[in-house]
Amino acid sequence: MTRMLRVPLLSLCKPKVSSVSLSGTLLGTHGGSSIRVTEILQNHVGVSSNRNSLCGFRTFCTGQDLSSKKCVPCNSKDMQPMTEQAANELISQVAGWNLVNEGGIFKLNRSWKVKSFTKGLELFKLIADVAEAEGHHPDLHLVGWNNVTIEIWTHAVGGLTENDFILAAKINGLDPQHLLRRKAAT
Repeated sequence: MTRMLRVPLLSLCKPKVSSVSLSGTLLGTHGGSSIRVTEILQNHVGVSSNRNSLCGFRTFCTGQDLSSKKCVPCNSKDMQPMTEQAANELISQVAGWNLVNEGGIFKLNRSWKVKSFTKGLELFKLIADVAEAEGHHPDLHLVGWNNVTIEIWTHAVGGLTENDFILAAKINGLDPQHLLRRKAAT
């Protein structure tokens, strides 16, 4: 039996199409999808994996808070590092992070001074829990006994992707104040 499903496409920008008609066998015998919606969208509306996310799909539009997005797997061969211009547009959404260029590779960088060596390890654990949940892992550095530095970049593409900004935003959502050194009064 062939079923026709009309799917409205939501977008924060002007959509290329208002809806897509999907015909053929959409549901398997147990209700599971027998075709991947992302493949349909990529073929019919040009959605690419290296664009901003809306409802789980990548688009060129922005507007959704980065901390509410989810990192996507970096296994797409067409995924490219974002341009410096695109990175400069997103950096304002991740307070406290710096955009650095190391040998032509753009990275996000942030540092903290912690109360002690073990507090640095506790901060690593908080960050590791977020990174593991997102499936996107930063470079963590504990230099000296109390200097924590984090570098985020997508190794698989040799630069920054939206995943890096999503992870930075989620790290910003942590409350590490009990681990950090108090700033001297001025």
